[in-house]
Amino acid sequence: MVKVRDFLGPYRLTRLIRLGSTCQVWEAIRDDGQKRYALKVLRPEQRGNKEEIAFLKHEYDIATSLNHKNIIKIVEYKTDAETPFMVMELFSEINLKQALRRGPDPIAYKLSHIVEQGCEALYYFHSKGYVHCDIKPDNFLLSKDFEVKLIDFTISRKVKTGLGKLFGGKNKVEGTRSYMSPEQIRGETLDQRSDIYSMGCMLFELCTGKAPFTGNTPNDLLSRHLSASIPSALVTNDNVTPEFNNLIKKLMGKKPEERPQTMWDVLKLVRATPIFKRPPRIPDVSIFDDFPTGGRMENPT
Repeated sequence: MVKVRDFLGPYRLTRLIRLGSTCQVWEAIRDDGQKRYALKVLRPEQRGNKEEIAFLKHEYDIATSLNHKNIIKIVEYKTDAETPFMVMELFSEINLKQALRRGPDPIAYKLSHIVEQGCEALYYFHSKGYVHCDIKPDNFLLSKDFEVKLIDFTISRKVKTGLGKLFGGKNKVEGTRSYMSPEQIRGETLDQRSDIYSMGCMLFELCTGKAPFTGNTPNDLLSRHLSASIPSALVTNDNVTPEFNNLIKKLMGKKPEERPQTMWDVLKLVRATPIFKRPPRIPDVSIFDDFPTGGRMENPT
């Protein structure tokens, strides 16, 4: 267990919720009341890392311009005893990736509701002029009432326009390999259509329990995004409608111009397209039974 002082500024740390490669997420109570928050804190070995500090501050700067029911609320950014941390609303301890640990069936009966909320969050995010750059199941929190919130704006960026778009140069290649768009892999200038590709990868996984592409090596996985045929969700889950399978394939077009051009276009398609042929049954066991209150969950790196 990582040792941390009981307090960070006015916040009393109560328990560790999540441990990632560079950050910890703690539940905390502000000392002037009983309201609970989530604190994103750099791990001790990262607290002198200027790049990681910049990432945390960058995430805060983006989040302050956002106000949407399906996007996590950020309260403040502080530094205490050279420990930078970000204060967020305490919403949920499970993300969609963790919900898929039992396969897609336990969330299938609420999947339309989940998908629509995720698309609404990303549509709003894009309306503020940003590309998220890391759309994946891990970055959508899910509550017991099946509310969804988009998180983690660490590598998000403003969409380049005008001359910046023409002469922006090569971008740093960042993201999660299983969900990266071809243009993201090539380090090209990104717009919202890159997130639309990643959303297609995520929808495939939510329907089937598997990412659309796998590889024997990291480079093999990336090359499949660039040149492999778009897989059919029907092969893994024959209850998916052909219409929704075609929607996923549209989102995963290899070229940006082959995809829906905005998240508003995607949202309209999602609302009009049934996901399953037969209504999924309500599961006997809740997915949240695997994550008892007080348990620690680690984020995959």
